[in-house]
Amino acid sequence: MSANHWTLDDIPWDRFDPSKVDPDILKVMKAASLVEYNGGDYATYLCNVFPEDAEFCAEARRWAREEVQHGEALGKWAQIADDGFDFEQSFQRFLDGFRLPLEATESVRGSRTGELVARCIVEVGTSSFYASIGDATEEPVLKDICRRIAADELRHYKLFYRFMRRYLEQENIGKYRRLLIAVGRMRETEDDELACAYWAANSEAGEPYDHRKWCEAYMGRAYGFYRLPRVERATAMTWKAAGLDPQSRAVSWFATLGYRIMQYRRRRLERAGALAA
Repeated sequence: MSANHWTLDDIPWDRFDPSKVDPDILKVMKAASLVEYNGGDYATYLCNVFPEDAEFCAEARRWAREEVQHGEALGKWAQIADDGFDFEQSFQRFLDGFRLPLEATESVRGSRTGELVARCIVEVGTSSFYASIGDATEEPVLKDICRRIAADELRHYKLFYRFMRRYLEQENIGKYRRLLIAVGRMRETEDDELACAYWAANSEAGEPYDHRKWCEAYMGRAYGFYRLPRVERATAMTWKAAGLDPQSRAVSWFATLGYRIMQYRRRRLERAGALAA
């Protein structure tokens, strides 16, 4: 962890304002805390994929410690906002329902470059997400936490991008292939990880996991927090990871399309009653 990295003691917990807690943001942050807290498993997977790259493995473990701290910060905030939220119990429920492929010794993306492209997409996506939550919330402590995490995730993007450039020289993965990996990773936001975390954090004890129900409940809320400028920046950085021109006019067009799709899906899910979960 970098010497100047923040700690939980740097967060102004005494400024917490319960009157400014948005119930939908609280539910989404509970889920996010579980995913972030699982950073250790991601480091294990990455070190299995890059076992002989000591520099990368050291950076991956440092990255994971920061991710775990994100989970701790969000989990502490969520427990202050809702004293009925049991962070540790919810995290165990999450692990019981979702596990990373820790036995893998090769990247699920088909190449190391592809793995690092996918990591870039995750980091830019989470940076955009937390920046958007920070814009949306009026609760001072959460706003501060989101600002810190968004900055961390942007720095993490740069870290993985640097290593991606190194492996690209060895593997020579083309732009089209990298773009497909990037798009595929974006689509995985609707796979089990976030849906399972949302279920583990917000469902009643004993309620079974239903992927569609909890995915729609999570995505329907999360989509509503994004604003176009955040989507445009994330799209530009995605373009860069794929080897395309981040200043291209296509970036603005695709960002606008993506933003409109998110808002359309949110309205459709809201009308369907999915946000009741």
